[in-house]
Amino acid sequence: MRIYIEGERVMAKQATMKNAALKQLTKDADEILHLIKVQLDNLTLPSCPLYEEVLDTQMFGLQKEVDFAVKLGLVDREDGKQIMLRLEKELSKLHEAFTLV
Repeated sequence: MRIYIEGERVMAKQATMKNAALKQLTKDADEILHLIKVQLDNLTLPSCPLYEEVLDTQMFGLQKEVDFAVKLGLVDREDGKQIMLRLEKELSKLHEAFTLV
């Protein structure tokens, strides 16, 4: 009986850790989107090399976070792909909005 209870605790803790990892990755993606919005609003145009450098660096870093979480088993590969895809779509919309202005 005790083994069963311990197993449930481990599973509950794993689920909590997975949820925390997904939440953190989503938060990091949202922070990148916000950073780019602020940069576009105040500093530069999408065609500026500085903009591209910041964007590339941030996206690379987030992808590394996702890869690490996947390797640890905290995030399913598909969930990680969805986080990156959502951010890429939002950034694309933002880029289009600023290039049409």
